[in-house]
Amino acid sequence: MLLSIFSFGKAQEHPKAYVCYKTSNSVHIDGVIDDAEWGGVKWSDYFVDIEGDKKPLPTYNTRVKMAWDEEYFYVAAELIEPHIWGKLKQRDTVIFYDNDFEVFIDPQGDNHRYYEFEMNALNTIWDLMIARPYRDGAPAINAWDIKGLKSAVAIYGTLNDASDKDDKWTLEIAFPWDVLRECAPEQRKPKNGEQWRVNFSRVNWDVIAEKGKYSKCINPETGKTYPEHNWVWSPQGEVAMHQPETWGYVQFSTKTAGFGVDAFVKDEDYALKMELIRLYKQQKQSYNEKGAYRKELNSNVSVQIEVTKLQFLMYAKGKTGRTWYIDHESKIWNE
Repeated sequence: MLLSIFSFGKAQEHPKAYVCYKTSNSVHIDGVIDDAEWGGVKWSDYFVDIEGDKKPLPTYNTRVKMAWDEEYFYVAAELIEPHIWGKLKQRDTVIFYDNDFEVFIDPQGDNHRYYEFEMNALNTIWDLMIARPYRDGAPAINAWDIKGLKSAVAIYGTLNDASDKDDKWTLEIAFPWDVLRECAPEQRKPKNGEQWRVNFSRVNWDVIAEKGKYSKCINPETGKTYPEHNWVWSPQGEVAMHQPETWGYVQFSTKTAGFGVDAFVKDEDYALKMELIRLYKQQKQSYNEKGAYRKELNSNVSVQIEVTKLQFLMYAKGKTGRTWYIDHESKIWNE
């Protein structure tokens, strides 16, 4: 039996899954999730803590919808929130210093060349490309922008007014395929039935209301701000969004939303991929402690290991008959 994927009690046997259908009407990006545009599109499951069932459920509910047409990949989100606030107004600043909503997209599902997008209640955005996960030493490419992006926020309450209680804020995003295809298979839109790795995150800070304004709560013992809450669609198992192997699966369908259903096709090789990730972590630990990668590792699957002084390559055959590879930069691919 494979070791648990996560350190908490119940392993994630398979990440969250969502079938993304085509829209019947064009989506007007105004932040309002209108039934005429989104009525046939189902909501996702509500978000959970980033660490999964190791932690309590989030204080406030969050959920998303996804759809697509020939020009855009659409995302809508509903964030229940009694205290709607935002301070950051400069594009490409660190948006999660405010309460925010984040989107992560790995078109090829190989852990490399993926997109990150963040926005706050002011509709201030941060879009960036990641060459490989931070654990493998890659910098964020902040100068990269999503040309043709559309985003909007609708406030159900009063923004930055701590004298009352708010209801929620909702948002809509249109990601143009002309940009997303840069890191996609064969640099194209998804084919029918194709799956991309996607996840969503909501960062929420504990705040207090003083003189009609919000401020982050301070721990009286340390004098520092309390850590933020991280709520996500597909749990990561730890406080780390930049591990694409645990993101959800979005399966694209050419059916129109509300007119027919496609069954989600489970990734039968997911357990093997996570075993390769486990062995990858052992190799990194070995290098950090002894300055060398190991030629042999304990595993219940037949894994081939090739090692040089600075690199390693490991591979094994999955249930589907495909051989999966992982290297020293955690890139996963198959042949």
